[in-house]
Order: sequence, then C-alpha cells, then structure tokens
Amino acid sequence: MTRIAVITGASSGIGEATARRLAREPDLHLVLVARREERLRALADTLPATTFVAADLTDDGAPARVREHVEGLDGELKLLVNNAGAGFRARFADGGYENVQRTMAVNFDAVVRLTEALLPLLRAAAPSSIVNVSSTAGRVARGGSGAYSASKFALAGWSDSLYAEELRNGVHVGLVLPGFISTEGFPQAELTGKLLTRWAVSTPEKGAEAIVDAGLGRRPERYVPRAYGLAAVLRVVAPRLVRRVMAGSAAQAMTTRTGND
Repeated sequence: MTRIAVITGASSGIGEATARRLAREPDLHLVLVARREERLRALADTLPATTFVAADLTDDGAPARVREHVEGLDGELKLLVNNAGAGFRARFADGGYENVQRTMAVNFDAVVRLTEALLPLLRAAAPSSIVNVSSTAGRVARGGSGAYSASKFALAGWSDSLYAEELRNGVHVGLVLPGFISTEGFPQAELTGKLLTRWAVSTPEKGAEAIVDAGLGRRPERYVPRAYGLAAVLRVVAPRLVRRVMAGSAAQAMTTRTGND
C-alpha cells in the first residue's frame, strides 16, 4: 500500500526542500499544505505522486480539510511534518500579548490542532512518524523574539511529551531545531557575508535532510547546523553566560536596525 506524507509550510523554504527530498523516496505520496495555492500547484506539477491542500492552518476547518483529503487517498499516513510557522519580531513592551497570541496561533496551536486531527490515521498506520519543526530559539531565547521563542519552546516541550505518550502506539515523534537558514525571505546576508559567521547559516536542503532523519530515520532530535546543539547545552550548564551573550546580541541587532531605518 502507498505511504502518505503530509508536509505543512510546503510552498517555500524548508517545506519546499522537504517535499523535493521526500519525492525521491519510493512509494510515497506527498500531500503539500500551505496558504499559497499557486506556489503549491507549481511545486506539485514538478513532483511525482503529489497532491495539495491550500489552507491557512489557523482557520477552524483547516485540520478537518487536510484529514478528509488524506482519507480520500489510497494509502496509509506514515509521516506528518509540522513545518509551517511564522515570526513576528517585536519586543514585549511594544508587541504585548497580541503579538504573543498571534505567534502562538501559528507556531503552536495550529500544529496541535492538525496533529489531533491526523493522529488516529498515524496510529492506524503505525509504525509512523510526526516531525515537529521547532527552532534553536526553542531552546535559547534572545531579546526581540520572545513571542517566537515562547511558541517554539512550547512546541519542543509538547513534542517531548507526545513522544512519551505515543511510543507504545508506534507513532514516533521527532524534533528538528534549525538555527539560521538561508531562504527566499531571509537570505541571512549579514551572516553569510562574513567569514567568521558564515558557518552559522545552513540551507533548506540540510533542514530537509534533518527532517528525513527525524521522520523516516526516527531520530529523536536534530539541530541544523548540528553545532547549534552546543547552545542548548550551554544554556543548562552556564545560563548566566548565555543570557549575557544573547542580551548583547539582541542589543546589537536593535541598534543596527535603528541605524538602517
């Protein structure tokens, strides 16, 4: 029977790279999910055995639409990649609860709701996998991105719990934590333009490989680039140092932004 993989946020960046990477796997039907129908259609036309659902996952009926689409296919749901996300940068004093709320709605609530809708299908197809794409910011936070970090911290914690709960049901839960990824919307030119910081930037393709490792390879956790895992370790063993470094980094970013404006 054909295996089915659902990939959210598939219209660009890591999601698009993941779709292209998974398209190389045998007997795998891809279901692409994102808001931009034109981009999804164009991508699906270049890949074998691919369909799509154009939906905003924060909408009430979106999870049910995705589930109905999957149930209409001839196959078993073996992989769910929760990759869709957004970042609305603002200091808490400026963005307040409203910014936290809208960020959580996209990066956490939408993931939980879609997973809830598809979990019975994943259990029925076990062994199967869920991959939640968090962020290194889900382990180490910096000023100006508290709402984003809060959503990604929540996603990482929930993923650990879901892993423990679903292990006996044959549903693996993997976590991918990217750092800086060079994408269409975020080319990371400031970092890639300097020899000392170029190493810190990875590519959507490497993010896709990490997702495959965490999903089909059933790895528990992957950082991209891998060296970013050291930041999470330092956060535990030297929290004061990490806080000072991140506070200085955030202050410099704010100063640079003010100067550019």
